[in-house]
Amino acid sequence: MFTGIVTDIGHVLEVEQRGDLRARIGTRYDVDGIDIGASIACNGVCLTVIALGRDPQNWFDVEISAETVGATNVGGWTAGTRLNLERALKVGDELGGHIVSGHVDGVAEVVAMHDEGDSTRVTFRAPDDLARFIAPKGSVALNGTSLTVNEVDGRDFGVNFIPHTKTATTWGDTVVGDRINLEIDTMARYVARLREYS
Repeated sequence: MFTGIVTDIGHVLEVEQRGDLRARIGTRYDVDGIDIGASIACNGVCLTVIALGRDPQNWFDVEISAETVGATNVGGWTAGTRLNLERALKVGDELGGHIVSGHVDGVAEVVAMHDEGDSTRVTFRAPDDLARFIAPKGSVALNGTSLTVNEVDGRDFGVNFIPHTKTATTWGDTVVGDRINLEIDTMARYVARLREYS
């Protein structure tokens, strides 16, 4: 489990297709504190660490199944791609965002951006089957970042990015047309499921 509070901006050092896709991700995390088998959210995708190293910088390797590649924006990762990283939640950690599983539900598209003072309002278009789970003032995880929805119009929804979020994450790099990993709020998923059977 995660909180959607990004704690490092990593970057892809290399990707290689070996049956599954294998990626090496550079990080500022202390690799001495990461166990093989640990979960790290990479742009919101919960991935398992399979190898660690320090040369030419701290890095960890992950393997990514074809199913995950098909359901996320991982297929667009190349050397140099910057990634929002978060270590798994530990008992007693502050829950600053919302409960995030790291199981991406689909890919949204950035359809508009405009500045509002120092902040940036970004409009996303959700896949048809996920739009019903997104509500004004509700939570979503986008590329692993816990965010509050400002407004909803059909499949489109808006999020306001303050300057801190744009510098502490990869959101300062965003452009119209980007494909974004979307995880809907777990509570919204369960409420919808309960309504189907009430």
